[in-house]
Amino acid sequence: MGRWSTLGLPRFRFEKGIQALGAGLHAYLQPDGSWGWSNAGLVVDGDESLLVDTLFDLRLTREMLAAMRRVEPKATRRIGQLVNTHANGDHCFGNALVEGAEIIASTATAAEMAHLPAAVLAGLSAGLGSQDSALGRFVKRAFGPFAFDEVGETKLPTRTFEGSLSLRVGDRAVELFEVGPAHTRGDLIVHVPDARCVFTGDIVFCEGTPIVWEGPVSRWIAACDRILALEPELVVPGHGPITDRRGVEAMRAYFDWLSGEARARFDAGLDALAAARDIPLGEFSDWSDPERIVVNVDTLYREFGAAQAEADTLRLLQGMSDYARR
Repeated sequence: MGRWSTLGLPRFRFEKGIQALGAGLHAYLQPDGSWGWSNAGLVVDGDESLLVDTLFDLRLTREMLAAMRRVEPKATRRIGQLVNTHANGDHCFGNALVEGAEIIASTATAAEMAHLPAAVLAGLSAGLGSQDSALGRFVKRAFGPFAFDEVGETKLPTRTFEGSLSLRVGDRAVELFEVGPAHTRGDLIVHVPDARCVFTGDIVFCEGTPIVWEGPVSRWIAACDRILALEPELVVPGHGPITDRRGVEAMRAYFDWLSGEARARFDAGLDALAAARDIPLGEFSDWSDPERIVVNVDTLYREFGAAQAEADTLRLLQGMSDYARR
């Protein structure tokens, strides 16, 4: 077993559905935490509530909201505030079902959401996912379970901010901190000080390999440091089981390690794909979705000054497919 293979807190089961965190906080978990199987959160005080993220399609979001209404019927009769931690669809495609809520995100996330509609993933899933090839099977495994064609237009944020924003849910304070660009252009974290809890969005993948769509990696490391400085007792990751500061420390350690491994191969003249294949995963070999190292090394190479200025999504999907097949 790898060093970081038991990061979930034993008092919380990693199974689908609501987990009560105490003090009016809840997490909604979706095993196995792989592609698209994201987590969400609920903050309650009295009859007021704040939802952290929706899910990848309407069916899943509807199921989640029904579960939340069962455990917090008064507070979720009308959810007043919805925070999207970033622009990836598995954290916002269900926004339309949270009727009447003020939708809050960073300015960068709102702009990115407008350019990442569900129709793009619907086309990708129906097109590449239907092909009888390694790439087709990879795309089908990652995106096939989700009904993107039912999502329609993503409901965009109605309130945006840069830097930080303080909110109230009843009498309790909730703090939003923009920590992107990292995973995406405008990642934010949600801090509930009185509960010493942080909902991290995809800044933390617990027991899963992260994916650096945007970068820089140094900014992701700084985001981990920002979370650790809050001294949380509970950390709800964007994917994977509920953890504590150990999950954040593991994420930081992954990027420290990978940055050094990738730099050594960049300096030796290997291209990004060859470097990704050459790096032994070592203590991180137990983490899910190891193929994401292809994207992460590609992003690091661009930070190091590689000639390719922008990510080529199709090339990266093919690279991940090949890596997963190997």
